[in-house]
Amino acid sequence: MEIRATSLADAAAILEVHRAAAANGGGLAREPDEMDLAGIEASLAKPLANGVALVARIAGRAAGEIHASRLGPRQFAHNLTDLTVAVHPDFQGRGVGAALFAALFAEAAKLTPRIERVELMCRDGNLAAVRLYQRLGFVIEGRFPGRVRLKDGTVEDDLAMARLL
Repeated sequence: MEIRATSLADAAAILEVHRAAAANGGGLAREPDEMDLAGIEASLAKPLANGVALVARIAGRAAGEIHASRLGPRQFAHNLTDLTVAVHPDFQGRGVGAALFAALFAEAAKLTPRIERVELMCRDGNLAAVRLYQRLGFVIEGRFPGRVRLKDGTVEDDLAMARLL
């Protein structure tokens, strides 16, 4: 597996990863039909300018991606937020997600000002993701009751999670 910095040239491959992950119940907020190339490019713009964006490749294919950006005003510059991670179903269960997080933490440690906190949101029904994030050191800091309505009409809570670096 190769993990490297993302560029806008990776957007089409990242779109494929996101669509496949969403179609497979991968925990992404958007459904495959809500995704397009312009949306992926827009979601990458901020982390490429002021954060971390990485893509994992296996055998020449995009296997997964992760990105997060700084929160905004200087008083929050030590935070990475709006984290998105997606792993193509063909590569799930092979450590791609954990490797992407390890690489994100390593890249975040190089940024100035120093990143001290990484934040993400995860719906409480996505138990595999919640367990992965907890294994990686994230803790649940808050709950947004009834925030997520799934395609089948089920309503779930959204969990605010963070890891201090």
